Amino acid sequence: MYKRQISSTAKNSQSALNKILEEKTFQVTTYARPSDLCVTRGVNAKLYDDISNKEYIDFTAGIAVTALGHANPKVAEILKEQADKLVHSSNLYFTKECLDLSEKIIEKTKLFGGQHDASKVFLCNSGTEANEAALKFAKKHGINHNPKKQGIVAFENSFHGRTMGALSVTWNAKYRTPFGDLIPNVSFLNINDELTALQDFISSKKNELAGLIVEPIQGEGGIFPIPAEKLIGLKDICSKNDVVVIYDEIQCGLGRTGNLWAHAGLPKSAHPDIFTSAKALGNGFPIAATVVNEKVNNALQVGDHGTTYGGNPLGCAVSNYVLDVIADKSFLENVSRKGTILQKGLLNLKEEFPNEIKDIRGSGLIWGVEFKDAPGPIVQKARELGLLVITAGKTTVRFVPALTIEDEIIEKGLALFRDAVKSTFA
Repeated sequence: MYKRQISSTAKNSQSALNKILEEKTFQVTTYARPSDLCVTRGVNAKLYDDISNKEYIDFTAGIAVTALGHANPKVAEILKEQADKLVHSSNLYFTKECLDLSEKIIEKTKLFGGQHDASKVFLCNSGTEANEAALKFAKKHGINHNPKKQGIVAFENSFHGRTMGALSVTWNAKYRTPFGDLIPNVSFLNINDELTALQDFISSKKNELAGLIVEPIQGEGGIFPIPAEKLIGLKDICSKNDVVVIYDEIQCGLGRTGNLWAHAGLPKSAHPDIFTSAKALGNGFPIAATVVNEKVNNALQVGDHGTTYGGNPLGCAVSNYVLDVIADKSFLENVSRKGTILQKGLLNLKEEFPNEIKDIRGSGLIWGVEFKDAPGPIVQKARELGLLVITAGKTTVRFVPALTIEDEIIEKGLALFRDAVKSTFA
């Protein structure tokens, strides 16, 4: 499906250095980027730095975003065709692309075992916005029943975004504390606690709690899959106490686990009242969705929430295609098969380095390798060897390649990662 593009002529190295210096000068100080890498193009699961004339196997997929690969030719075609017709018209009017996508999300979700009572979709632009909407919807539902019912339960190791509401339910203190007071009435619990302890807390606060938000697989926190029995138990507890359950599937959803949604396969009684999706939904074009059941939708009124760009025809046209591709039985089976190749390679690595690697966790094509110590040197060495990986939590290396990655590229990437680990601990 992908044809290797011919590399452009490498530019003068001094010019490249000037560009990097300009980036450091004119961009806000929020990211620590390697100064020896400037991405110029990509092809499926590979990225290229034509300035330095380097090729990289990409196990990051833009942090689980480009699920259908870099420079997907069909996505490029859709962007061109839709841009020629209509990019934006605002949410003052319906557009066919938005209507089609909303219907498709609901239908495909039910068809592939996701939220059985999914009813309505709010389209926005990013994962943090989707979670902001989910939190607002949960709080509105709670306030409608009791003005004091505004609190939110979140969990240790969680990550839900960088805006004030989403940040307030994000566990890592380094993200929260620099910004002082956030939204009040957020409680962080330990997901590993016994259900009885979680039940005691939620029941004791039932007149104060509006919602509970959880990632079925905690991503940024270190790739921690939440056991099915824990999700089942939490939903049961919340249902009995009229607490809205939100599943954050921004990183772990949309085919990443080998199911359309990470919660697919749970009994209907454990399905969320709200779930959120972003990242892969646009394969790199910014778009996100907050999906609610009728119970939550009934709490909302016209004017309760809004977005200028959300649901624009350009993003929806891309997402309609992305959903058509991923919400396919054979495609999802192939993700699981590829995931088995990746899992096997990582387990073999753990056997080879038992004193350095503590654990291997994940599902489908989202995996984490937990080391005894911070893996920064391994990530750096891997990049030097031509493999891009990223961290999750303090000691885990994260693997979230394109769902379309070729088998041989998985194997080559695993070999490079082994070399990086071996070189680091030699």
